[in-house]
Amino acid sequence: MNLTEVVNKISEMKEAIVLIYAFNGTGKTQLSVAYKNVTKEKNEGQHAGVYYNAYSEDLFHWDNDEDNDGLNVKLSLLPSNLNQFHSFISDDPQVIESKLALYNARFKFEFNLFEDIEKGIESISFYTLDDEDKNNPIKISRGEESIFIWCFYLALLDVDGWADEQDAHLFIDDPVSSLDENNIFITADTIFDQIESHYEKKKIIITTHHIGFFSILANRLFNGEKSGRYRNLTTCRVLKRSGGDIVLEETKRNVFLYHLHLLQVLNEAINEQLYTYHFALLRQLLENISSFQGSGSSGRVLGKLGFEGVESLMELVNTHSHKTPYYYQTEMMNETEQSDFKMIFNKLIEMYHFKF
Repeated sequence: MNLTEVVNKISEMKEAIVLIYAFNGTGKTQLSVAYKNVTKEKNEGQHAGVYYNAYSEDLFHWDNDEDNDGLNVKLSLLPSNLNQFHSFISDDPQVIESKLALYNARFKFEFNLFEDIEKGIESISFYTLDDEDKNNPIKISRGEESIFIWCFYLALLDVDGWADEQDAHLFIDDPVSSLDENNIFITADTIFDQIESHYEKKKIIITTHHIGFFSILANRLFNGEKSGRYRNLTTCRVLKRSGGDIVLEETKRNVFLYHLHLLQVLNEAINEQLYTYHFALLRQLLENISSFQGSGSSGRVLGKLGFEGVESLMELVNTHSHKTPYYYQTEMMNETEQSDFKMIFNKLIEMYHFKF
């Protein structure tokens, strides 16, 4: 399928909640863009839904004020069609503060408006909690920035005239980049709140590369306290690339086990074409197994498989894992690498009797 065909398939699903897992680099962000374009075209050129994706985050960028040694460092916003709604949150910063409180944010902020306040927010300055007079702007961490932008977006979802008018769907792509495990759990909570508020009125599509985030949401929707309400309205899919195509696969009985998905992906690669980035996936598989065994050492797993020269094998796995595996996928393994890769994979299947 191409992206448009994937969009049409998602649009035609009877379920209101669509949860999609995909490795980085598969095309999640482009899927959200295609979804916007296709649904907009079907809606006489008007936006049918609202979106959170990498483009949403790219509206924010740091002005480090380098000419003044960072004295007025601030997070600037690029103009967009969302500026018309800024006044609703700049007039009441509490709407963002209440959402940041969930994350126990260790900073405070202040909006800097354009001289023409109709143009909305020009930038945001951040301060430490003990800077009572807000005299010393600071630069917050990447994770804190992601949390702030996500809360900014959540606040906009509550504004009259945006999400309540573009109300056919809500498409959220990976709001958990740069977040630690605790904040990923909190973000899953905020998304579950969105589901609770809107599942009866609009389609909600959530895509992610993070297996923990995916699992938390899937578990709450299928097995949680309120799962009786959502189970029959939810479907899980895996977005993957196969050759030049994109495939949207169903998970078996809506149960998604990450290590089995990795095994399926690696087995297909062995049968078709192995690239060096598959070592990164093999390493994730080894880490899964070692974590389950309570050792935390991938090398120990190789040792249990009976390999000699564990150190050199792990060096091979680690060397290719530390490249940017999901973006440079065209480097094929040489014959020696393929042989070592298949030897490890086959030993894992033999030892643990994985069925996938």
